[in-house]
Amino acid sequence: MIYVMGNTFGSLFKISTWGESHGGGVGVVIDGCPSLLSLEEADIQRDLDRRRPGQSRITTQRDESDTAEILSGVFEGKTIGTPIAILIRNEDAKPAAYEHLKDAYRPSHADFTYDAKYGIRNWQGGGRSSARETIGRVAAGGVARALLNETTDMEVLAWVSQIHDIKADVKTETVNIDDIESEITRCPDREASEAMTAAITDARKNGDSLGGIVTCLVRGVPPGLGVPVFDRIEADLAKAMLSLPASKGFDIGSGFSAVEMTGSEHNDLFEPGSSKPVTTSNHSGGVQGGITNGSEIIFRVAFKPTATISTPQETVDSSNKPITLEAKGRHDPCVLPRAVPMVEAMTLLVMADHWLRNQSAKIPTK
Repeated sequence: MIYVMGNTFGSLFKISTWGESHGGGVGVVIDGCPSLLSLEEADIQRDLDRRRPGQSRITTQRDESDTAEILSGVFEGKTIGTPIAILIRNEDAKPAAYEHLKDAYRPSHADFTYDAKYGIRNWQGGGRSSARETIGRVAAGGVARALLNETTDMEVLAWVSQIHDIKADVKTETVNIDDIESEITRCPDREASEAMTAAITDARKNGDSLGGIVTCLVRGVPPGLGVPVFDRIEADLAKAMLSLPASKGFDIGSGFSAVEMTGSEHNDLFEPGSSKPVTTSNHSGGVQGGITNGSEIIFRVAFKPTATISTPQETVDSSNKPITLEAKGRHDPCVLPRAVPMVEAMTLLVMADHWLRNQSAKIPTK
């Protein structure tokens, strides 16, 4: 029998990530990136710096520079149309710190499920199921961002809109990267951010963790992206977001609140007299029939509280014998601040893939 893990994502702009949390390094191979795109390691490093551990007092204190090394696919500052391989070395791996977890099944982790599927697992920091795997996605997202910046007007922007029961008030019309990055929570509402920081700090002191919501906005979206029936753009976005570690929910546009609306309230009417079809509202979240309509795409991703907590928990070992687990190691008490660049990266990958696919959707006019 052949067992295959789902390490590849995308159709034309395709990525394959590799590596484990406490191995020699992690990385990605990008296939399908067009040639002649201006690309430097700095284009990739920007988002890796936003994702890296140890960046503030409310994140894990693992000390990694997460420096990107482009190994192939770029020559004299330009992509050459061949696979782009990017390596990020693990510099602060401490596999011995997880020795006490070798035979333990941590609650709400992938320990038992990986054993059930493969009969073996890397217990050093979670191995492949660790959020450190997302480094490859974020690196690839940097390439996708460079591609979209050079060829389109699209802008992808995400921020923390809720942590636990603390909700932010953010105006999507004016939200910008500077406001988001000015707060360690990546919540551009300063008052809410301060409350979030205090809540995360308290959770860490109490040996606990918190979850929340990341909101993502895509501006400058051209109409026509998305492929019915099974490759609807919101379906690909949903798969992208729900593939992220700790993600538990996805909704787009009006999302679940649509069930409380009538059709007359929810329908996005066209604005009469405009130079091109434009809707007066955006309950659809920029997508209708699985295809973009030219409005902004807006969606939300829910993340659970971090599964690793220092509070003692009752669990079982690999022999199904009861044990008491008190987790050690370096972990985020809340994944939300570092999840923002991950959400952006996966969105960029979906948008780049569908933009490339759309180039062959119809015969070009002469």
